[in-house]
This record gives sequence, C-alpha cells and structure tokens, in this order.
Amino acid sequence: MPRMQPVESSSIEAVGFEPTRNELTVRFVGGASYIYGMVPRAVFDELLAAASKGRFVNQHIKPRYPVRSA
Repeated sequence: MPRMQPVESSSIEAVGFEPTRNELTVRFVGGASYIYGMVPRAVFDELLAAASKGRFVNQHIKPRYPVRSA
C-alpha cells in the first residue's frame, strides 16, 4: 500500500498513489479502502488540488478506472 496522505474531506480520510503501478488508493471515512487502477499521476495531482475531493472521485475516478477492495 502506498504512503497515505490525509485530506480535508467529509467523505475521504486519506489518499495514496503508487506510481510504479499507477494505482490510486482511497480510504473513505468509516474505513473502507479501494484501489483504482490505471490512474495517471496527473489525475492524482488533480485530486489533491480539487476543492471537493469526494466530488472529484465520484465524477472523475469512479466512472473511469477499474476498482478493487484494498
């Protein structure tokens, strides 16, 4: 698992990125974690810069990238 970075969000507790595998890990409030595959580094950077992390994940990550439970 990548190093997780806490984020300011009402729905997401922390995020991490594994550049060698292009995998984004998202830990939601409540503890559930998911790994999204084939995510470009630029998308991870956009997530970190987004005003609403939860909205960004819902609009730009969930519909586009394969996911599995962490």
